[in-house]
Amino acid sequence: MSHDPAPGVTFFATAAKGTEGALRDELRELGLRGVKADRGGVAFTGGWRDGWRACLGSRVAMRVLAEVGSYPATDAASLYEGARGVEWERHVSSRTTIAVSVVGTTPALVHTGFSAQRVKDAIVDRVRDREGARPSVDGDDPDVRVFARLKGGGATVYLDLAGAPLFQRGWRAASAEAPLKETLAAAVLRLSGWTIDQPLFDPMCGSGTILIEAALASRRIAPGLFRARFGFERWASHGPEDAREVAALRAALDAEITADAPPIAGCDADASAVAAAEENARRARVKVALSARPLSLARAPTTQGHVVTNPPYGKRLSRGAGLGDDLGDAMRRHGGHAFGVLTADDATLQGTGRAWDRAFELFNGDLRCRLALFGPVGGPGGGPRPRRIVR
Repeated sequence: MSHDPAPGVTFFATAAKGTEGALRDELRELGLRGVKADRGGVAFTGGWRDGWRACLGSRVAMRVLAEVGSYPATDAASLYEGARGVEWERHVSSRTTIAVSVVGTTPALVHTGFSAQRVKDAIVDRVRDREGARPSVDGDDPDVRVFARLKGGGATVYLDLAGAPLFQRGWRAASAEAPLKETLAAAVLRLSGWTIDQPLFDPMCGSGTILIEAALASRRIAPGLFRARFGFERWASHGPEDAREVAALRAALDAEITADAPPIAGCDADASAVAAAEENARRARVKVALSARPLSLARAPTTQGHVVTNPPYGKRLSRGAGLGDDLGDAMRRHGGHAFGVLTADDATLQGTGRAWDRAFELFNGDLRCRLALFGPVGGPGGGPRPRRIVR
């Protein structure tokens, strides 16, 4: 069975809260159509190949979902019947495995686990009626992931094209404590104002996520190229013609890779974190200059560029000086650099002695954070109070 190349699928690329604008701009740059930001992600339309391109090319999206049905669902019976009316057999067979997740509730459907069970029952019953056998459930590594959203007395069901979350690039071998997700790092870089032709420095780099994402973007290495396969490649509908098309998409992205990149460098006080960053950069096949040194001794290799960092929240880097003090000193040492600081600790920002030019409210998982942007020393941002927060 092969996918219909004609447009007409509604997709929804999910994003970390606060990064929807960054994802919207990225998907437009990828040439996708009907792009519209919404809470929790960005919708776009097209053919199945457009969804595949989003999986391969998006650095910010966490998942890419394809809407396959929408119907009234005020109780368990209508939830089941509506789901059973969807043509699941186009993508699911008795030989594929499935997993179903549900978000949202209604007055009569308050337990998402029960709702997921009813949707799952509808899928396997429909496939069994047509093939005489039912697909199995695999909660850990299914061939087909199904998501359902309950809202306002209705249900919308989706297929997940990604499979494993898209932040799982495939290059991470080692991590420092609480690493930043790759998708959030990519969004932070985009929102910071850094561009792929500019030098970048991270003086608290941890396992190197921000630096490696920047290096990959600078060399135009698509994030999806590290994935052996995506969820959609395991669907019953993914035939030989589709496999050839995906191979062609990968080849086209390979051809865009460049050898050159601006200087990208970083350091960290934790030598083991630096070692992890070095290994991750090696696996990602990018060049990043790394060293083990505290923030108080951090020095960027260029006199101008961007500093983007995700400090350890609420910790101190040196005796007698708070993290904000050290960060403020780093800003003064790097007077020609713009700074982007992602932190959940406003005390760190206040301790720098500088006001930010602009700030974005983002979420690192469930943790509310602020991405504060500071211009070069002597430029905007030297005043006593913050100027604008973007939510």
